Amino acid sequence: MFDLLTCLVETLSLLYNYKLFELKWIDGDGKDRVRKERTAHGNAPWSIRRGDLLEVPRTFLTHFGIYLGENKVAHLIPDIMPVLTKDMSAIRRVITNKRLVLGCLCKCATVRVDTVDDFAYGSKILVNHMDERFESHQLLTNEEVANRAERLIGSFPYSLLWNNCEHFATYCRYGSAKSQQTEKFCECLKSVIRDRRIVSLSVLLGGIYILCFGVAPSTTLPTILVIFTLWMAG
Repeated sequence: MFDLLTCLVETLSLLYNYKLFELKWIDGDGKDRVRKERTAHGNAPWSIRRGDLLEVPRTFLTHFGIYLGENKVAHLIPDIMPVLTKDMSAIRRVITNKRLVLGCLCKCATVRVDTVDDFAYGSKILVNHMDERFESHQLLTNEEVANRAERLIGSFPYSLLWNNCEHFATYCRYGSAKSQQTEKFCECLKSVIRDRRIVSLSVLLGGIYILCFGVAPSTTLPTILVIFTLWMAG
């Protein structure tokens, strides 16, 4: 029992300390690097060039977009509104958290154009931070990047892991749709699943769940399926 509790604490600690969605600039000595000349604020679009890749921190994720010039940013964002209405004036309004969450659940999104202020939402903007991570890819010209983003404006399928705002931005700028946030999440998940103690912990929690809610197909089958999946993936 003590071993299982230790496993649970270690897993929670891993998820907390892994900093899945935190992107930083790191120098060779391991210290955070701040490039003030390539950092902009939402109210300073003059420091950004058309075709630049922008990123801003959100609560749990980092949001990405492509600067189109004239204080406009194209970005992929979940949105339920296009499914509910054809009223463009309603769709063009700044997306609320409720619209965003419902869009995630329904896997609906749009590539839309917003002002830099609306895109930044009060946060600082990192400019072309991803370039150093895509050194092996040929960087498209800024005009090609902006043109790609403009061609994709409109309704778009969405997946939090496989087709998100980072995939959109990296496809536009580097010609390859990739997401570091997805890769980090999958690595963390893999390290958790490969711990054999997780299976024992799942058996214990599954047994408690069945005792609380009774033996029935709706409780037993999901428990067995989860345990079997973890065992085969471990």
